[in-house]
Amino acid sequence: MNILSIGGSDPSAGAGIQNDIKTISSLDGHCFTVVTAITSQNTRKFSSVEPISPKTIGTQIDSILSDFKINVIKIGMVYHSPIIKAIHSKLWRVKIPIILDPVIKSTTGGILLTPNSISDYKKFLIQLGIIITPNKSEAEILSGIKIKTKNDALLCAKKIKKFGIKNVVITGIQFSKGIISDFILEDNVSYIISSKKLSKKNHGSGCTFSSTIAFCVASGKNISDSTKFAHNYTIQSIKNAENLGSGIPITKISKIDPIQAELKNAVKQFTQIKNIHSLIPEVQTNFVFSKKQPKSIKDIVGVSGRIVKNGKTVQIVGNFEYGGSTHIGTAVFTISKKFPVIRSAANIKFNEKTLKKIQKIGLKVLSYERTKEPTRIKTKENLTISWGIKNAIKNISKPPDVIFHKGDLGKEPMILVFGRNPNEVVEKISKLN
Repeated sequence: MNILSIGGSDPSAGAGIQNDIKTISSLDGHCFTVVTAITSQNTRKFSSVEPISPKTIGTQIDSILSDFKINVIKIGMVYHSPIIKAIHSKLWRVKIPIILDPVIKSTTGGILLTPNSISDYKKFLIQLGIIITPNKSEAEILSGIKIKTKNDALLCAKKIKKFGIKNVVITGIQFSKGIISDFILEDNVSYIISSKKLSKKNHGSGCTFSSTIAFCVASGKNISDSTKFAHNYTIQSIKNAENLGSGIPITKISKIDPIQAELKNAVKQFTQIKNIHSLIPEVQTNFVFSKKQPKSIKDIVGVSGRIVKNGKTVQIVGNFEYGGSTHIGTAVFTISKKFPVIRSAANIKFNEKTLKKIQKIGLKVLSYERTKEPTRIKTKENLTISWGIKNAIKNISKPPDVIFHKGDLGKEPMILVFGRNPNEVVEKISKLN
């Protein structure tokens, strides 16, 4: 994925375009850059800022857009009105998704957006974006609304939305003690993503969050999946923050595999579904996520052991590895040949009550009969699932949500839930309890 980061330079590499490069590279994306300003700062203090001329900013943007295919543009530090207007003049006709990170003040105390330019920011830049990611204080400045309650956050997000953007993500809100939350207004639907608050102060988490969202959007993920992934990835970067200087710790970006990371996050959500233990079959559950257009099950990540039931709790036994699940991996590999959009699946326990719920909520359901499986297939390892999936989908033109079978002699009946990604699979399964 190619992401263009437009923002300021931070010589400490904690935030700014340096952080964007680190974050996007860690996710196997390529980060192009346009520098808007050069700051002088370290982990202890912010010394100065020198804005780049509007003309030079314009020529930088031209040089990138005239030569490279850019999937997403992220705009961070813009400092003042001349820069804001220069960026607007180059991008207002561009048909590329734009993520806005309205950095106003650095954690080291520097002014990154001058007060008298905020009105121009609202007028010229917010209307260009598809997502804006202010932290709590930035959202309050943009909206003029103090956030103390969830209703305040909703009013604040709606006010920002009126400037011409569809999706507002307000980060770092503490609605209750010990919990940190991101408030999302996606079109007209609001929801919250929360986790335990970390005591660490840090430099760079805002840039990490918005860069990760930019990468996710470039990868084709929806707003909900992008924000969930970015939230978890940013929390991890804060946990790993290092004291490289004598002041605020700098967030540390670890090289990760985005396929493994996304599946791991989704499986964690899966284990937290209410009464999920009741949907774990005797053979236990596996959950997989594939690279695009897999060449074999070695391109598909699964749990090397299983997701197992222990009383009323569910635990992950094993690691998230490529080729970690032969059975469910083969199911996704087989279905993806006809429907490349399907890249994830999990198996759950079969019963008629669950099947009725699946049909009631409107999921597309297919099945196959293992009793009709040819003997030559039964005697060969791992051919059964491939044979079953092929038979189930051979006469359809649209991908299914669910494929089930009612078992055979010595073989447990099973339900397979499919999706474009692991979060979609979790969402479907969560509706069954």
